[in-house]
Amino acid sequence: MKGKFDRSAEDVGNILALEHLNLTVPDQAVASMFYVSGLGFTRDPYVDFGVFNFNNMWVNVGDQQFHLPQGKAQHFRGTIGLIVPDLNQLRWRLDQVGRSLKDTEFGFEIYDDHVAVTCPWGNRLRCHAANDKMSLGIAYLDMDVPGGTSAGIAQFYREVFATPVVQANGIAEVHMGTNQIVRFVEKDGDTGAYDGHHIAIYVANFSAAHDWLEQRALITEESDQHQYRFQALVDPKRSNGALVELEHEVRSLKHPMWGRRLTNRNSGQTFVSFHRGREAFVP
Repeated sequence: MKGKFDRSAEDVGNILALEHLNLTVPDQAVASMFYVSGLGFTRDPYVDFGVFNFNNMWVNVGDQQFHLPQGKAQHFRGTIGLIVPDLNQLRWRLDQVGRSLKDTEFGFEIYDDHVAVTCPWGNRLRCHAANDKMSLGIAYLDMDVPGGTSAGIAQFYREVFATPVVQANGIAEVHMGTNQIVRFVEKDGDTGAYDGHHIAIYVANFSAAHDWLEQRALITEESDQHQYRFQALVDPKRSNGALVELEHEVRSLKHPMWGRRLTNRNSGQTFVSFHRGREAFVP
């Protein structure tokens, strides 16, 4: 039986989940129109659901979230890859909110296998139909990085976080958990200035990465017992500064939010097409 199965294909690294992407927005009413009414996601009903919760706004997307504090618009330097239950319903909703968002950067284009969407402040999203790995959620991030940096970024995640990485042709593909990927894609020219947006990840071996980062003075915040932050991605084999910046909010599996079941609505429900008992999203 030896060699019949590829056991390495089942391996999962130390990063178990990409939990949220945090982007500040100037207007949370406009953000709600886009993320909730347009994309069909769900305003978290339990945490940061009002207008006086440190100006934050949590939007649930399957097992992931967007965190949208109020502030100057932040821009993810690349593309946010999303999975939605139904592309036809998505197109209909985007048509409906288009009138309300006409004075923003909002727009969308329909392709054979996805819908490319631009948020009201210029962030790029790519929406795909549900598949056997995910039916609703943040599936991937494709981040633009300067030329010549992908090999060092790949080595950073391998060494610091002991997570699977595929690196080739100017792309470092970092695998998180069983069904999420963060790709660092080399681009020619200016990739834009970093403006403080961040991602949150959960890791199993919480202390090993912390020790490595602390020894090199890369920890930027000791949040609490269950969380810390860093920003610079460096080449472990060199000492020439940051390859790229992206703040990581690193959480342990003892963090109170780990494994929290997020509330998601069935975005296909409308007043006209309402069916009793089908209000909640079911994967």
